Amino acid sequence: MSSFVTEVLASSGKLEKDDLACKISKLSRKVEETKEEVTDMINKKYIEFIPSMEGAEELLDQVESVSKDIDLLKSCIENEHVHSCDVNDYVKTKHYFIIFLMLFKFDTAVEEYHRALQEKNYVVAAKQHGNVNALKAWKDTELPLVRALSSEITIQRENLIYHLGEEWQKLAVWKLPSTKTELTSVKSFLKTALHLNRGGSKGDESVPHALLPSILQALSIQGELHKKMKLFGQVLFKYMLKPLIIFPSLVVEVSSQPEQGAVLSLQCTETKADHPDPSQVYTKVLTVLKTLHEQLFVVSIDEKKVSEVLGDLIWKEMSECIIRECLVHSIPANSSQLAEYSEVIKQTEDFESSLKKMGYLAGDSTDLLKYARNVNCHFASKKCQDVIVAARKLMASEMHNTVKITPEYKLSIPKLPSPSGGEKERKESCKKSAHYDQQSLENEKQLSPNTMCLPVCRISESVQQLMDLAIQTLSEAVGSSPQCAVQLFYTVRNIFHLFYDVVPTYHKDNFLKLPHLAAIQHNNCMFIAHHLLTLGFQFKPYLPLKDGVAYFVDLVPGFRRLGARCFVAQMNVQKAEMLERLSTARNFSNLDDENNYSVASKAIRQVIHQLRRLGKVWQDVLPVNIYCKSIGTLLNTAISELINKIMMLEDISNMDGERLRTLCQTIIEEGPLVFNPLPEENKNKKYQEEVPVYAKKWMTLKEISMVLNANLQEIVDRWAEGKGPLAVEFSCNEMKSLIRALFKNTERRAAALAKIVK
Repeated sequence: MSSFVTEVLASSGKLEKDDLACKISKLSRKVEETKEEVTDMINKKYIEFIPSMEGAEELLDQVESVSKDIDLLKSCIENEHVHSCDVNDYVKTKHYFIIFLMLFKFDTAVEEYHRALQEKNYVVAAKQHGNVNALKAWKDTELPLVRALSSEITIQRENLIYHLGEEWQKLAVWKLPSTKTELTSVKSFLKTALHLNRGGSKGDESVPHALLPSILQALSIQGELHKKMKLFGQVLFKYMLKPLIIFPSLVVEVSSQPEQGAVLSLQCTETKADHPDPSQVYTKVLTVLKTLHEQLFVVSIDEKKVSEVLGDLIWKEMSECIIRECLVHSIPANSSQLAEYSEVIKQTEDFESSLKKMGYLAGDSTDLLKYARNVNCHFASKKCQDVIVAARKLMASEMHNTVKITPEYKLSIPKLPSPSGGEKERKESCKKSAHYDQQSLENEKQLSPNTMCLPVCRISESVQQLMDLAIQTLSEAVGSSPQCAVQLFYTVRNIFHLFYDVVPTYHKDNFLKLPHLAAIQHNNCMFIAHHLLTLGFQFKPYLPLKDGVAYFVDLVPGFRRLGARCFVAQMNVQKAEMLERLSTARNFSNLDDENNYSVASKAIRQVIHQLRRLGKVWQDVLPVNIYCKSIGTLLNTAISELINKIMMLEDISNMDGERLRTLCQTIIEEGPLVFNPLPEENKNKKYQEEVPVYAKKWMTLKEISMVLNANLQEIVDRWAEGKGPLAVEFSCNEMKSLIRALFKNTERRAAALAKIVK
């Protein structure tokens, strides 16, 4: 046929006369055979098909026209008038001739296709359809017959795919939960089951086991195998593999059925585990995939296992799910468990090896195995994340639960291993120390045992736990790989940075409203700053950090400022409240009026009550020296306000003077009683006697109280020419102004004023 076509195509004009005899003989025979076959095919095969087609009459006319062209060709050949035939007519006849040869081939392929389809020989059917499909190369021809047959080819392909789909559904029958069921619990997956039927219908013993590779091979030929496997893989992962990975209590059960294959179903077992164990996950996944391999996917298509096709489609999503739902939670919580994780790495290697043997997995190293082997990095990341989460939780917890800190308090640092070269260094250090001791003076003063110790105070229990968390994390870093150690070290630094940023913001309102919490926050910051001074040096020999790293010392000033700023803000709130109360006293003027005196007396009582309440709230919380300075500062604010108001008065009557003195005496008598830094009352007397140390205007108050009840001579005597107690607390102008307000303008007052000089 190819030589015939070649000869025809090579003829571009008139044939050479010397070759005509041979060529005419061959062409004559071919024309006769082809015409008979085509005529028979038209009469027997397509006479039923053509009338049912649109434009049937036109198609029959074209067939008749082609027949005439063939007769013309034959006539030309027989009469040796080929040279006189129109070349265009000749080529046209050749074109139709080739088409009819293709139609003859199409007829044979269709017969073989239908026979193979009835016998369920799907591979042959698929191949024959491929032969039939060759007619589509002529889809652009002007013959409507060819175009109609091309449509028929498409219909037959869909028919074949339909039959293959029916057979595939018999191979793998799914039983799935209702579409209305929310797939969020173990219970929702208990109805999932997969029936594997080995390639035959129930009771159909005539269907051989070889039907399975036939179906898969035919799907591959038609280009449908990848689509079927993709859909199957999606259902398999969603309804079986993923639930088995996520839920520890979910297991797969394999039951065999005679002559039918196997059934995979999901069952529930009791377990207390919150997250699945890697070995259990691997076992469950392998059970499913091994059963599929034995029942369905042991077949190879074009030297490639069907299981490899499925593996390529589901491996990435499945491995990510195993990492996310299983391996992440299996990472050890502390460095002492890292050695035991080698078992998980071995299990992962065995898991992938089993998948490779069955063909589900190709390649030497996957993301799953890389993740398991990179446990040190994941441990550090997980540890850092857990530490930060735990730290944030502590920072957001209630701060009023406190613990008492004494000078004897020490951080509980675990015993650390000896650093490299430590023994030699310790010996040299001991020798140097002994040498210095011999040179020390016998009468050299020794430091107090409490030097560099925190004073007695209370801190939040959460802050103590935060510091313990930092020490525990640093201890973990000591026994870890260099990369992990560095990561853990900087995580500890991040803890303190986080405290600096989060706590003042999260508890901001409480620090302003509750003086108790403000005092605790002050202590918390001082506690952290105190231990950051030495924390870095305690771990420095054991951490693989470069020289010049500041460790934690650089954080100390910031924490001290943070604590002071918080407490100063609370002090300003208390001062504002105190001045607000004193402002209601109407400038302490005209106290001879009962109403005015009552208001002024009430204001003084409220201030004393405020100080008493603060003294109680801060008792046993603030260090004694901070407590006394704070209460003394607030008391001094009240005293200064009272003194300033008195000094501003231009006229003080006897009644006013007596009542102002009463108010002053109230403060003098009750002021010291607000100094109660310790719960033991008998130990507070010492601090009550030291009020002038903490309240700078205390002696000024006492002197002005004396002046309010004194005569001119007593005032002059106490001034003592600028050397007496009054001269210490008041200037000349202040004392003269006070005398003018208390006494009328007389010669005695003038004489007294003349003596108020320095």
